Amino acid sequence: MSKDAKNVPALRFKGYSDAWEKRKLGELAEFINGRAYKQDELPASGKYPVLRVGNFYTNDNWYYSDLELPEKYYAEKGDLLYTWSATFGPHIWIGPKVIYHYHIWKVALKNLFEKDFALQFFEADRVRLLNSTNGSTMIHVTKKDMESKGILLPDISEQRNIGEFLRKADDLIAATQHKIDALEQTKKALLQRLFDQSWRFKGYSDPWEKRKLGEVATITMGQSPDSKNYTLNPQDHILVQGNADIKNGWVEPRVWTTQITKIAKKGSVLLSVRAPVGEVSKTAFDVVLGRGVASVGQTDFLYQYLITLKINGFWLRYSTGSTFDSINSADIKDAIIFLPKKNEQDRIAKTLNCIDSLIVSVT
Repeated sequence: MSKDAKNVPALRFKGYSDAWEKRKLGELAEFINGRAYKQDELPASGKYPVLRVGNFYTNDNWYYSDLELPEKYYAEKGDLLYTWSATFGPHIWIGPKVIYHYHIWKVALKNLFEKDFALQFFEADRVRLLNSTNGSTMIHVTKKDMESKGILLPDISEQRNIGEFLRKADDLIAATQHKIDALEQTKKALLQRLFDQSWRFKGYSDPWEKRKLGEVATITMGQSPDSKNYTLNPQDHILVQGNADIKNGWVEPRVWTTQITKIAKKGSVLLSVRAPVGEVSKTAFDVVLGRGVASVGQTDFLYQYLITLKINGFWLRYSTGSTFDSINSADIKDAIIFLPKKNEQDRIAKTLNCIDSLIVSVT
């Protein structure tokens, strides 16, 4: 344990001025490893659910156990747990009493270490570790490494204030994400119903016309400039090579070029033509198109229509079986679509654009 004037954070809650102490995690917490099980100890039903790493993420399948174990092998609601193998990180358990499996630690905190503050420390440490390994999540964190890890620790009162503040921020983020998810599901349902014509706006009953995409939109396939002409100078021409240059459905300038090959004007709808095929975006700038994208007209109706095609897996018929998924000019121009009359197109596009605006306003 040590204090040093250098360990005084620049940003503090009012009323705190003491330096933070240098400690080792092993001094502040016990990392209790879960028990390993034989397959015959994990029936499909039983007294206790057995919590495995996958249950925190995508696996909804549960095993159970009737074993009566020492209390340290159970997790109760509110316990701090840490998955340390493959997909790793801290979690506050919010479910019923469970037996936690091997590859999970229960983190028993000593009185000097406040739970919300500890959770935020472990999460920040997880991000640092991911950044040091190029984003790979297939990492094993050892107990020895965790216990020897250093931490700067404020007093318990300041920990509580920091932990509570960040927990409230997490809760706000989660609530916002729930709103975004709900709006995205609403839009997905509208896309499906409006474009399969099971829902029509009042006053519209004319059949939609079968057309080829190339008949109703100008298709421009990208052509990459010579790499020697790439720059980082915003005074040059914005280059869109693929999905790396798209953020939240819009072009986000990342690379520029002095060489003009193929151009998409401001307001154009862009379609990715190389893996992943069919992603749809817009551009608020005039851009140079690299070979990973094509421009497909400029109408909001086509933009929303192409999103529906992507959701429905339309482009898979062209790219399945290829060693590298891609679509070509003929695939796009010959794609069959169905068009209502212009005023119904505008009504559909306006409705879906409103949902998009709501999603942006929430974020």
